[in-house]
Amino acid sequence: MIATGPTVSQWQLRAAFAVRLSEMYGREVPAYTTLVDVSREVNEDVLRARGAGAERFGSLARVTAERHGAIRVGTPRELGQVARVFGALGMHPVGFYDLREAAASAVPVVSTAFRPVDGEELARNPFRVFTSLLTPADPRFFDAELRARLETFLAARELFPPELLTLADRAAADRELPADDAERFLELAVRAFELSREPVDRAWYRTLERVSAVAADIGGVRSTHINHLTPRVLDIDELYRRMTDRGIEMIDTIQGPPAWQGPDVLLRQTSFRALAEPRPMRTEDGAVVSDALRVRFGEVEARGIALTRAGRALYDDLLDRIDTQASEHPTRARDAIARTVWERHMPGSEEELAARGLAYFTYRLADDRPRDGGRPPAGIGELVRQGWLRAEPVVYEDFLPRSAAGIFQSNLGAEGTRDDDRQGTVHDADWLSGALGRELLDPFALYEQQQNRSLAQVARTLGLTDPPRRLRTPGEPR
Repeated sequence: MIATGPTVSQWQLRAAFAVRLSEMYGREVPAYTTLVDVSREVNEDVLRARGAGAERFGSLARVTAERHGAIRVGTPRELGQVARVFGALGMHPVGFYDLREAAASAVPVVSTAFRPVDGEELARNPFRVFTSLLTPADPRFFDAELRARLETFLAARELFPPELLTLADRAAADRELPADDAERFLELAVRAFELSREPVDRAWYRTLERVSAVAADIGGVRSTHINHLTPRVLDIDELYRRMTDRGIEMIDTIQGPPAWQGPDVLLRQTSFRALAEPRPMRTEDGAVVSDALRVRFGEVEARGIALTRAGRALYDDLLDRIDTQASEHPTRARDAIARTVWERHMPGSEEELAARGLAYFTYRLADDRPRDGGRPPAGIGELVRQGWLRAEPVVYEDFLPRSAAGIFQSNLGAEGTRDDDRQGTVHDADWLSGALGRELLDPFALYEQQQNRSLAQVARTLGLTDPPRRLRTPGEPR
């Protein structure tokens, strides 16, 4: 059982689900257990080396327990059911990611992430699931005949049993479940994401695989499964080295910002390569044979400070600069180019990020602030510089479309096919919200609310009429 009391709250359900999913995935993919063990070793070593500063983006207990999962579904109906299951765990859809545009190869999906959004809930358990939806209507990938076959196949399957959905709806409505119902919910939910042993129609799977390995993984089978489960690490470069030393084949690079001496921002990710897993397959003559598919891999992440819209615009601009320089200087290592660009254009301190409004922070009054009766300055930057406020970085809780696409691409056996002469079907955030049947939350708005609440509290304590504001940089629009 998961609780000694009569009921189990949503956050307890979420924590128990994350643990059981991790145990299940470790049995299915033993290399994942190795990844978790190495992550724990690295985190403990970093804490010993850096002391309390190592926990600036979360306590060791939170970082060690933290996981994000990834799943893929085929239809809006299935996505709506996923939303109900995760809604039972207090997880909401946040952000829109179009991997069709972020990937150079064929990745015909749009995505969101289900996660807690309240700060207290994140602190209790920050489990999140990156969830991708196939786009059969996009003619760049699927012609009319294949689209019709695919949609017919997807419409005939059932990923989540009615009992699971009924329990999920009750947990979402009541924000808890009786202990016995909670146990049944967890049993059914974990089972829904196990790798099925049902034979795969080999001809149908290969048909989709010629278009996209991702499409085959979604629409070539009658179930879904955890595609990867991701621990969080405090030093991803050291993790990469240790996994390689253990003989585990990693993808070629670490996705996201480069390693440098300045502030850690957003998200860095890498993974071990997708493993060949034995799967039963049904041939055209009806025989069942053993084959292997490479669809699941082990991802790991390191999280930094959440950037504002202006900060994300700078980040995207720097990626473009890196791409341009890498194409102009193909013999130079991309990592070296990235570090040079970062050191030249990205603020080298948290103070500068805050002063320029490029990252989100929460603010609190400093215990040793000036107490000589003088009036505090108006701007956030001066309040911090003069010792009135302490700035604590807001951890980035979300994902990067280009990084996610890079992980997907690095684990594909082939690039698939994509006809860029055809116009892609519009699938944007509004469309995905309609497919979900619920509001798609804006991550920038969530971070800004968190920052603004802290500034309002500061203003009340200091007796200010208005919360302190950031001073605009020259030339910045009002």
